[in-house]
Amino acid sequence: MIFKNRKEFLLALADCFLLCFSFAVSYLFRSGETGLSLPWLQMLEFLLCNLIALIAGRSYEIIWRYSTAGHLLRIALCLTGGSVVYAAVCLITKEQLYYIFLPYLLSLTLICGGRLLYRAGLEYYTERLGHIASDSKKSRAMIVGAGAAGNLILREMKRPSSEMLPVLIVDDDVYKLGHKLLEVPIKGVIADVPSLCEQYRIDTIVVAIPSCTSEQEQKILKVCSKTGCRIRVTPHLDKLLLDRNEDILPQTHDIHTEDLLGREPVRFNNAEVKALIEGKVCMVTGGGGSIGSELCRQIAHYRPKQLIIVDVYENNAYDIQQQLFRIFGRDFPLVVEIASVRDYHKMNLLFARYRPQLLFHAAAHKHVPLMETAPEEAVKNNVLGTFYVAALCDAYEVERMVLVSTDKAVNPTNVMGATKRCCELIMQYMAQQSETTKFITVRFGNVLGSNGSVVPLFCRQIETGGPVTITHPEIIRYFMTIPEASSLILQASAIAQSSEIFVLNMGEPVKILDLAKRLIRQYGMEPDRDIKIEFTGLRPGEKLYEELLMEEEGLQKTANEKIFIGNLTPVDFQAFIQDLRTLEVAAKEDRRDEMVELLQRLVPTFHHKD
Repeated sequence: MIFKNRKEFLLALADCFLLCFSFAVSYLFRSGETGLSLPWLQMLEFLLCNLIALIAGRSYEIIWRYSTAGHLLRIALCLTGGSVVYAAVCLITKEQLYYIFLPYLLSLTLICGGRLLYRAGLEYYTERLGHIASDSKKSRAMIVGAGAAGNLILREMKRPSSEMLPVLIVDDDVYKLGHKLLEVPIKGVIADVPSLCEQYRIDTIVVAIPSCTSEQEQKILKVCSKTGCRIRVTPHLDKLLLDRNEDILPQTHDIHTEDLLGREPVRFNNAEVKALIEGKVCMVTGGGGSIGSELCRQIAHYRPKQLIIVDVYENNAYDIQQQLFRIFGRDFPLVVEIASVRDYHKMNLLFARYRPQLLFHAAAHKHVPLMETAPEEAVKNNVLGTFYVAALCDAYEVERMVLVSTDKAVNPTNVMGATKRCCELIMQYMAQQSETTKFITVRFGNVLGSNGSVVPLFCRQIETGGPVTITHPEIIRYFMTIPEASSLILQASAIAQSSEIFVLNMGEPVKILDLAKRLIRQYGMEPDRDIKIEFTGLRPGEKLYEELLMEEEGLQKTANEKIFIGNLTPVDFQAFIQDLRTLEVAAKEDRRDEMVELLQRLVPTFHHKD
């Protein structure tokens, strides 16, 4: 089929009429003859040459409601090519060439003009008539920003299918005040947002300044959050689908957890990571978790020879498997194995089968209060699981093993933190024993949006009307995004020289109370007025603040200004391995009190709070 639908056929039919009309009028105007004496054969040739050019130039695939100047240029090029071919045909057949320039110019004017009139009529209906019946049902919207993004958003709001009615625009460019953008007035600056929202009964604020920095965005959101309106934010323009066949508005997003960082996301050197991963067999334990799954996504981009995902929870493993197949295709060299790192025999079989060259160990129990009540599980999964995997890495001569650690391992006050510090010491011990494998530790703070993190909990509490519960008004934490954490792990793997602990410069720590208030305001509500905040007291093993380094570790710079190396602390590894074996027996026999005592011996900085 030349034409895909009835509309394309009717448009081509209209073009045929305009082409014939242009040829006939041009001939009669220049010759003074009557209509009966038209050169019908030449008219047919003119029509066919130009119609074929229009079809070949795919001009009928354009949706003219969303046309641009480039689409009109395509029409002009098609008609130019068709007229040139027509002239060539006349020369070859030695037919009389009837006034090529005038019919070309007239047909170009009529066809392009017809498209423009069609679009203008639709826009008039959309902007004027299309809103009349439904305006009362739409959300009254204010746009913050009168730039390119604001223009795109505004055009989408003016479509009849939009759920928003654009009422006014604000912009800090004083030269724009008093003017209109697509007939919507620019009424004030950003500082005027609260008063203007009240005056014009605004329901939704769309922040359309994607080029602003994170700090500038936070200031804008702070002003907007005073209004009680719903707040939406546009992503950067290069993330918008600029194809005008699609809605732009759905790509605005309600506030993302990344907006709570208070700093710009950290960027890393992808070239070093690519050189490390490309063509290698990579295994990720805990590959279905928050960090593990993002690691898998990022590793996949660097074209590994094979990616093996190991996870004990089949639902998470299935989800990341389907995501990777959807992104990279069914031919992507991916294997998913359901297994526990606590099962040495099964892990040994996997190592023997796949022979991984790089191993990223993200499998761990991480929930502090739950591990206080089940220390044997924390020991079995975190400590013994890490020990088994590390021993297998050495036995199978894996090039690098990277441990995902946490700031809770520094001067731990809970079982989970103590087990993670014990894992770090296992990495140091194995580094001294192995001649082939580099054992690398990556330590960072809390991860925004990860399973069990505080932000998703706050969001659920806000969405159900509150209250938001915080353990203590002074509690503070370091935060980073899941992609940042995963990128750090890969970057550390690439630059590591030996057994090292890598620490990310995460900026200033965030007070959880401030984070909760900021999140409430981003929902368009006011803390303690619309959403109550309650303090529940510190949970077992919880600290007011976390540390990224122990005092004796110090810091060394790396080539990346955001990554530092902590100095390794001296350890009596002979005593360490003996206590580790005793801990293994105690964990398997579920002797809880003995396990906690052994953890305190293995980790001298562990001060357990009963």
